[in-house]
Amino acid sequence: MDSSDKIPDPRVQQFWKNYLALAKQFRVHEHALPWYRKHVQALIDWRPNLKLRSYSAKDVQDWLTYSARNPKLAEWMMRQRLDAARLLFAYLLKVPWARDFPWDRWLGSQSQAVAAGSPDKAGIDLPPIAPGNRLGKDYPELYRRFLSAVRLPDYSINTERSYLTWINRFLLFHGGTHPRDCTEPEIAAFLEHLALRRKVAASTQGLALNALVFFFARVLERPLGDIGPFKRPTKPRRLPTVLSPNEISALCADIEGMKGLMVRLMYGCGLRVTECVRLRVQDLDFDYRQITIRLSKGKKDRVVPMPATLTERLRRQIGWRSHLHEKDREAGIAGVYIPTALARKYPKAENDLGWQYLFPSNQVSQDPRSGKTRRHHVHHSIIQKCVRTAARTAGITKRVTSHTLRHSFATHLIASGTDIRTVQDLLGHADVSTTMIYTHVLGRGGHGVRSPLDTLNTAPTFTRET
Repeated sequence: MDSSDKIPDPRVQQFWKNYLALAKQFRVHEHALPWYRKHVQALIDWRPNLKLRSYSAKDVQDWLTYSARNPKLAEWMMRQRLDAARLLFAYLLKVPWARDFPWDRWLGSQSQAVAAGSPDKAGIDLPPIAPGNRLGKDYPELYRRFLSAVRLPDYSINTERSYLTWINRFLLFHGGTHPRDCTEPEIAAFLEHLALRRKVAASTQGLALNALVFFFARVLERPLGDIGPFKRPTKPRRLPTVLSPNEISALCADIEGMKGLMVRLMYGCGLRVTECVRLRVQDLDFDYRQITIRLSKGKKDRVVPMPATLTERLRRQIGWRSHLHEKDREAGIAGVYIPTALARKYPKAENDLGWQYLFPSNQVSQDPRSGKTRRHHVHHSIIQKCVRTAARTAGITKRVTSHTLRHSFATHLIASGTDIRTVQDLLGHADVSTTMIYTHVLGRGGHGVRSPLDTLNTAPTFTRET
């Protein structure tokens, strides 16, 4: 019998089934499950003659050291490998030494520290604790574990801050109760408080629930069971606000300079405000007249057309950005932020003009994770306030936000005859049903129906017979 025709061992199949079920319980994303299995298989292949239950803490430490010194292993893969081993030994096999093993020490900059021969210097240092951070103030060890857990799967800094905010609100709601003493009823009570007393939207309550599920599964390492019934806000179906071409012109007329360029770019390319502020110089391709949006929602890239009317202004913006970059280098200001794996692969890229943000902040600031002083991109709130102010100045009575420009971009394209699938690709929507909402303004009035009031002037006049 050929080796490829061997019948799989049912015990091996059950092992993988149990492991993947455990990973799902601990909120490992569906797309990451195959990677977790590969990491555990790499551990098995590392010492094929040693049973998993026979591994000691030193064996796992040697394996992690071996992995950290592998130059082909990206940092995100190293973090996954660490987490995969932690779930295997501490929660599936439940070996005695695994709960006391210093898993958190291997996070952060462990690749460089271990490669340099000093793994004790690896790990995550606690940043300055803000006054409202109850988790960091009252439970510093849990706060350290939260930072390790939230940075393990490369969550964005905004997600990290949002989760921490809801965890702190949960701790404040339950007073001096230790988080480990809270169970499903306490979570249900907090969620009902948000719906009944705070009157939050359904999406806000859902975000709070996600933060608490993450906290209990990844920090307290006690995945939640059935929370039980609790009051949920009704999620309304809202239609997007769309500005007419005349309103767009009036809005843009009151905004000049770099802000004006950003607003016109958001409408001309259908960009979210975060996508606009995060544009880098190298994302602009003048030869092909296109702009590449990197790591957008869902960590996907897409390409949008570059408006011809903005080409020269974008060239001048790059020239001004180049001059500012040279002044920063002369002042000894650290380079721009680059994702960790790329920063390690291209150590000099942070000082390259192509990696600099196209729309920089007026002031340098400290990176909240690395602590380096850098020139970051302009904050998205500046553009949001600018759009609202310009809408009031232009006399637009609609509720206008920066996202209204994206809605208007899609609606105007569809109204001009652009294929719905093309608009879907330009917006980066995963499902065309999301794009279909913009077809609501293609007709006159509501779905192209003519109001009966408009027929009164032409209707025949009737007199009452006596």
